[in-house]
Amino acid sequence: MLDFHLNEKTYGFLNPYLIAEIGVNHGGDIELAKKLIDLAKAGGADAAKFQTYKADTLASKETAPAYWDTSEEPTQSQHELFSKYDVFGEADYKELKNYCDQQGIDFLSTPFDLESVDFLDPLMPLFKVASADLTNIPLLRKIASKKKPVLMSVGASSHEEIQRSIEILLEHDVPQLTILHCVLNYPTPQSHAQLAQIPILAEKFGDRVSIGYSDHVRPNPDGSMPALETAVFAGARVIEKHFTDDKTAKGNDHYHAMNSEDLSNFVAKLEQLRELQGEQKLNLEIQKTATINARRRIFAAADIAAGEKLSEDNLIALRGNQGLEISEWDSVLGKTATRDISHGDAINYSDFS
Repeated sequence: MLDFHLNEKTYGFLNPYLIAEIGVNHGGDIELAKKLIDLAKAGGADAAKFQTYKADTLASKETAPAYWDTSEEPTQSQHELFSKYDVFGEADYKELKNYCDQQGIDFLSTPFDLESVDFLDPLMPLFKVASADLTNIPLLRKIASKKKPVLMSVGASSHEEIQRSIEILLEHDVPQLTILHCVLNYPTPQSHAQLAQIPILAEKFGDRVSIGYSDHVRPNPDGSMPALETAVFAGARVIEKHFTDDKTAKGNDHYHAMNSEDLSNFVAKLEQLRELQGEQKLNLEIQKTATINARRRIFAAADIAAGEKLSEDNLIALRGNQGLEISEWDSVLGKTATRDISHGDAINYSDFS
């Protein structure tokens, strides 16, 4: 599987690029957006990501019903919901970009229209394509024209659709493409997460793209996120998850988001997992004491007179740090003792001919 590269850094196995997907959980409040950037940075995210759209260019007023859990977000119309949060303009995103720079975290925002692609381009190191726009050929071509790395979520898409979108982006010389396994259930029940798709995507497309995961599974009550842990073990090089300062807040994406503490604990878990994994090169030096003291060696099981044959009747394998290792057993059997050997003595090469 290909690694993910950005800002002269490499993100590989158990070391994913972490995106805190703020989206529109700022509710149109620029100061809350900055607070969420602070919290994302404190939690250990590599990027704080927003969503850039206008309801009128995103959804029909009459024919775009809800596809989220309406018990959590009761709005029935996509246009009505998106209208609540499309208040930020170009100047606001520039302000948020500058704030991210000050805090030392990447600024990202998903463009949902062609105009947004143009004004976001100088603000971001890469572009993100939402799952629902995987088949949006004009948007894909516009994004590809900027010649930047692209992340593309592939929720609710067949392999044939994914293949076509990959071809469109790569034929326009996108320098790096990462596809993110995703399930468009808000929230996603654990039984629907289908994380086994990550290695399947890697097998099918991984020679040309890197693989990541965009998550909508609720964190556990204790804040743990086993879906993310499973995803990184499956090989995800990029992890994206919705982010909030209040998981009890009503509406939009708060109800399945992580907070700064959840993220911080996940980052700590990744550090622990990387430590447990260790380096690929086998290090036997750290086990040297066990090699010396715990392996069995060859000892006399009885008194052995000089000139007597060494055999299974008068030898025994015991743990000890003296004498020949048991691996030499066959080379010792049948040899003649060159001295009187007492019961319990370790056997050495000098003891036989």
